[in-house]
Amino acid sequence: MSHAHPVSRRRLLSLATPAVLAAGTLVTGTAAASTPSAAEPVNALDRSARPLNDLNGLGRMIGGARIVGLGEASHSAHEFFTLKQRVFRHLVATKGFTTFALEASWSTGLRLDAYVTRGIGVPAQIMRDEFQGQYVFWNTQEYLDLIQWMRRYNITHPDRPQLRFVGNDLGYAGPDAFDHVTDYLTAHRPDLAERIGDLYAGLKPTAGIQAGPWMVGQLTKDLPTRRADADRADAAVALLRDHRPRATDRDTERAYAWALQNATVIVQSFTGYAFPDEQFPERMRYRDRAMAANTAWWLRHEGGRILLASNNGHVAYASDNPDEFPKPTGAFLRAQFGPNYVNIGLTFNQGTVNALPDFTAQQPQEYTVAPAPEGHNEHTLDKLRHRDFSIDLRTAPPAARAWLAAARPTRSYGLYWSTDDPTTALGHSYDILIHLHQVEAAHILR
Repeated sequence: MSHAHPVSRRRLLSLATPAVLAAGTLVTGTAAASTPSAAEPVNALDRSARPLNDLNGLGRMIGGARIVGLGEASHSAHEFFTLKQRVFRHLVATKGFTTFALEASWSTGLRLDAYVTRGIGVPAQIMRDEFQGQYVFWNTQEYLDLIQWMRRYNITHPDRPQLRFVGNDLGYAGPDAFDHVTDYLTAHRPDLAERIGDLYAGLKPTAGIQAGPWMVGQLTKDLPTRRADADRADAAVALLRDHRPRATDRDTERAYAWALQNATVIVQSFTGYAFPDEQFPERMRYRDRAMAANTAWWLRHEGGRILLASNNGHVAYASDNPDEFPKPTGAFLRAQFGPNYVNIGLTFNQGTVNALPDFTAQQPQEYTVAPAPEGHNEHTLDKLRHRDFSIDLRTAPPAARAWLAAARPTRSYGLYWSTDDPTTALGHSYDILIHLHQVEAAHILR
């Protein structure tokens, strides 16, 4: 599951095969602005910008939203990850947020949530096991610090709602998702256990295999086999839907809802691998829709409020490359939740980031990003009086909104290193923008 096209290689888990990557489709270059830029409205932007040390100001911008999508212009920058922890902690304290959702596999989220809520497992080991391959960018000291803080919070605040951790992505169908289904069947529908067990035979990762090798193995299967895997996973979830639990008490209904969701996520994973390479846009639409659906399911069934940490391109309302990424997760969430979903884009001017040098690499390297050149959105943003700031794009002065409505090259670094800068109209993509003057590469755990 890698990137198949020039822009798509910025994104995590784009589900293309190594063969497609090797075909020479990964081209670098800097895009030109698609719309002539207006005069730089630095003064107008300045009137709306708030220094980033004022998180209360950011909180007022967020308002009463129940889901906040917080993006990033790189999958591996220290300041992006620590900012997400700062914002989450502030929202927990001031607005009752309870869940940190990450662009990571659902089954990985189950393991980390077990640690955060019940102290089960060792988080550093879980991260080594699960944040592999194309999820390696989450295996950082910054995310370990966050997860450990969440556990400490739950221990020291037993009278408050427990903090939760969830992965909303479909890249790895880990054993924990299968175990949730089989545990439910054993307790409530043993008559279905053998039939669903037969359907899951060969799908559940075998003992000892880790996330990275499993994902590589899934990619090496031929397309008919991948489609057959998806069909078996779909047949299992259909059985669950057709055979509700016999008891109707609240605990049983909750157990059924969880089993059905885990079976659904298993289907999502295998379906994601079943798209042929020529259907890359359909594959990406499916993935973004699945990430939105998993986030929405969590909100409906677990309640509270959610901070969703993901790439700018996923939390956005508008795609910067609609031919390949037709509809972002944020667009699906906004359509379902309206103003209860608010998104925040992150930009930066210069610094260092981690990225993989090519599709064969297993470990990221550090790359230097020079100050944004003239014509880039970041070039203008970095002229504001605050070094780091947030700005509500919805309420900015007219001169600023006119500038924000024009598409210009904007930094976006993801899985593979590339100098591609897609054109983005910030005002059409985000409700709120946070700009950082400088970042450094995140601290990946070895």
